[in-house]
Amino acid sequence: MIKLENVCKKFNNKWITKGVTLTIPPGKMTVIVGKSGEGKSVLLKQMIGLIKPTKGSIFIDETDITKLNQSELNGVFEKVGYVFQFAALLDSLTVFENMALSLTEKGFSKKETLPIVKEKLTLVNLSQDILSKYPSELSGGMLKRVGLARTLIHNPKIILYDEPVTGLDPITARVVHELMNETQKKLNITSVVVSHNIESFKYADHIALLQDGVISYFGDAQTIWEETDPDIYNFIRGIN
Repeated sequence: MIKLENVCKKFNNKWITKGVTLTIPPGKMTVIVGKSGEGKSVLLKQMIGLIKPTKGSIFIDETDITKLNQSELNGVFEKVGYVFQFAALLDSLTVFENMALSLTEKGFSKKETLPIVKEKLTLVNLSQDILSKYPSELSGGMLKRVGLARTLIHNPKIILYDEPVTGLDPITARVVHELMNETQKKLNITSVVVSHNIESFKYADHIALLQDGVISYFGDAQTIWEETDPDIYNFIRGIN
């Protein structure tokens, strides 16, 4: 479903990714980890075409999106959902207006969008009572859920999560992780998660370690704790 071949990205004179090659297994959850500043979020944005790599290829459904123009990329955007680090809801719009925005821009009426929005809220275990609320009236955990519900509006086959539990307390973070896991399994979605949170390993199928601009490790999430490679061993245990 997603395949990266020698993906490199340079900003000014600094290389961020230096030749990332990675195949994301379909229908599974892959968590990409790495130190702060390694370029994990930059890599995630390249996967969806928000940032174009300096060189290399990125395939989604066997189409190299690095060769697409903006109009063609819009078709890819409907296959791929992106959950931003801080939900990225518009403060001046209600929950309903935020969730319905992409449908409204396509000419859907409120009567047509309302059942779709309600369905997606139900998928993330949120009450319809919040439809008229504004983002400032919601807790951090609810904002994350609304962000995910909005991403599900177009029934994506792939969801990319950028630090989905940043700023959340441990209990709420666990709830969000469980929701991501439940959504992935229920809808058979391919999930890619960028995270610093070791708790995410419990819900992942695969772990990829981004180190010095390349993927230095890719393997089963259930066996990563048995790895003896010093870089992997030290990273997951927080040893400098």
